[in-house]
Amino acid sequence: MHWLLSGSLTVETVSVPIRGLPPALQGLRLVQLSDFHYDGVRLSEAMLRAVIARTNALTPDLVVLTGDFVTQEPEPIYTLARKLRQIESRYGTYAILGNHDLFMPVSRQVITQALERAKIQVLWNAIAYPVGPDLPLVGMADFWSGDFHPTRVFDQLDPDLPRLVLSHNPDTAAVLKPWRVDLQLSGHTHGGQIVLPGLGAAPLVLRRFRPYVPRWMREHIPFMSDKCVRVVRHWEWAQGLHRVGENWLYVNRGLGTYAPGRFFCPPELTLLTLVRA
Repeated sequence: MHWLLSGSLTVETVSVPIRGLPPALQGLRLVQLSDFHYDGVRLSEAMLRAVIARTNALTPDLVVLTGDFVTQEPEPIYTLARKLRQIESRYGTYAILGNHDLFMPVSRQVITQALERAKIQVLWNAIAYPVGPDLPLVGMADFWSGDFHPTRVFDQLDPDLPRLVLSHNPDTAAVLKPWRVDLQLSGHTHGGQIVLPGLGAAPLVLRRFRPYVPRWMREHIPFMSDKCVRVVRHWEWAQGLHRVGENWLYVNRGLGTYAPGRFFCPPELTLLTLVRA
């Protein structure tokens, strides 16, 4: 995607208070990258090089990738994984899959194997401990996969233990409210791609008028079609940091860009610093 349609890479810096964060982990720095859609169209090679260079320049403790590595066919993951292997961090790189990473029957297996060959651990309803036993990293299956089972995962954890959760679709934050989620990192929305200044993400704004537009007309208006409405229900969480019950949710705008492009919604690299609440 040409930079005129995509926009320049933005580095967002966020501090998140974590209840019960061990003193040794105060100031832990995470980089989040999301929604690459690496298919030769939606993410330029120049943008990808810039993302990897900026990530390494930030010297993060941990890097997390929150899904949608490809768009449809899984084969581009082989090239993308080789490039992502260049990412450097103290505790390594961890990933989850998004809905596009499950597009074909073989996609999950192909993408998982390619990433893990590149030393990127993929979590699917699994728990890892990259920074030690006091801060588990939970990686959820994609919400639409039919395999999203939070009870099975969270019941393995001590409820007094702080934890980070990777879940591609931010709608899952509503489902996860009964559990302790000190910080959920999501993508999926691309930030809405088009943001109307002072009003918010275009899908959220246009949804208010949707009931007054005839059904046959909605399919011809961007962000009003039934397909767009199904992408995510909580467009109010399209990007940035949100409080969902007692939990924190951060939604990354992603790197890949669909037509017609981005407007006041540039691609994002997120640097998150954990601080004691």
